[in-house]
Amino acid sequence: MTDEQHLQDGLTILKKMLGEADAERIRQSWREISPDLERFILDFVAGRIWTRSTLDLKTRSLSTIAALTALGRPNALELNIRMGLGNGATKEEIFEVMLHMAPYAGFPAVWDGMQIARRVLTDEK
Repeated sequence: MTDEQHLQDGLTILKKMLGEADAERIRQSWREISPDLERFILDFVAGRIWTRSTLDLKTRSLSTIAALTALGRPNALELNIRMGLGNGATKEEIFEVMLHMAPYAGFPAVWDGMQIARRVLTDEK
């Protein structure tokens, strides 16, 4: 598969998870920071990782939310909570996967992540 095909696959899955308008908004923000950042995320992260068939999108989202909570990455966490909701994750599942990180990443990381989740879930209503 060519790099161009991975870019297209990445764009397709991003639109599926976020919707057309939000996908374009996030792409624009990446592009303004660095066109290379946008290309790498669409090609590799979205086009090669998120399109693999072994895990469904909901499982990928919950795994990513757990990792980003543990790493303390607020911008990516907010985006992935929004995508997780679009991929079928429930509010309860999102909070549970974050709480599960407490003994591994620490309570402060979980607290910060849950504050972001609460804000996103309030915005989504």
